[in-house]
Amino acid sequence: MVRTGLDVLLTEHISELKGRRVGIVANHASVTHDLVHISDALNEAGVVIGALFGPEHGVRGDVADGEPIEDAVDERLGVPAFSLYGKNRFPTPESLQLIDVMLIDLQDVGARFYTFLYTMANVMEACGKHDVPVWVLDRPNPISGLNADGPMLEPEFSSFIGKYPIPMRHALTIGELAQLFKSKFDVQCDLNVVRMQGWSREMWFDQTGLPWVLPSPNMPSLDTATVYPGLCLIEGTNVSEGRGTVRPFETFGAPWINSQDIRKILLEYKLPGVTFREAYFTPNASKFQGQRCAGLQLYVTDRNVFRAPLTGVAVVCALQKLYPDEFAFRPPSSDGRRFFDLLCGTAKVREAVERGDSPWQIAATWESDLKSYQETITGILLY
Repeated sequence: MVRTGLDVLLTEHISELKGRRVGIVANHASVTHDLVHISDALNEAGVVIGALFGPEHGVRGDVADGEPIEDAVDERLGVPAFSLYGKNRFPTPESLQLIDVMLIDLQDVGARFYTFLYTMANVMEACGKHDVPVWVLDRPNPISGLNADGPMLEPEFSSFIGKYPIPMRHALTIGELAQLFKSKFDVQCDLNVVRMQGWSREMWFDQTGLPWVLPSPNMPSLDTATVYPGLCLIEGTNVSEGRGTVRPFETFGAPWINSQDIRKILLEYKLPGVTFREAYFTPNASKFQGQRCAGLQLYVTDRNVFRAPLTGVAVVCALQKLYPDEFAFRPPSSDGRRFFDLLCGTAKVREAVERGDSPWQIAATWESDLKSYQETITGILLY
């Protein structure tokens, strides 16, 4: 079994926390191998917990996607629980006065647009300014540490769903990302990554021996995480990405889609490691709530050759081709940027889709940036 940074901390480094007030950035998935929450495990070990800090969805994971969260007092421990997904995205100087060291224990899913990554970056930056050391407790990249893929983020598309120039599927652990943020993107702090034991880059989450605790409400399984770095692009359109169903991101559809027609086009693209089933569903939340939708469900047949970003782009290309009148990208927000472009980290993908380029043509434009990225990360890999 893989031992996470948290499990390694508890057995090998706990004495280093004695006599120090500890802050914890965590959520409901921040658990030991036997499913004890980090705050309870540290409390039982006699560590003084000064404050908790919660990312999107909150410390206990009970808040919906995108919902702002208020500061509170943790019911279990009676310590402040500061929100990092509300009016403050950075820990305040006042909150950092309550602690001597900050632990970050968050389960990433391997996709650039997961907000936990930028909560971590913000915490690192704030702690660096106030001389609070940061310990990142490493966890597996659930979709392996190989095969980075997708377009690179361009600076003008920086946001809280993509802050730095990394590809959509980044192929790093959260500890490696912390090192990348510090060494390449100037997020300065006193950083210590507590490494995992027993993890290697080719491992998928179901090979670690660890229990899957859904890291966010619409990430119920490894199957979801596998497709997420590409099928999340559907969020930037007027098509349902399967929210409000039991298969978010594995399913997409709309009332005006013909399942047979779009399946035919997607199979013609000959996408590696994936096939499609006609699917009909009625979302109980989000887009088309209460309306019958037709679409497809993805079935990944070989996850080691499957390319989520390519597949996500292929779905969008097929929708644009079949339904030029019904299909649309979400309109620009008040800052003039489109959500689809923020997810892609560039406007070039959308522009290519609108031009009628094939998904393979679009993916070919990523290759030189992906090669440069591989060279960039060589020095920060821990495994």
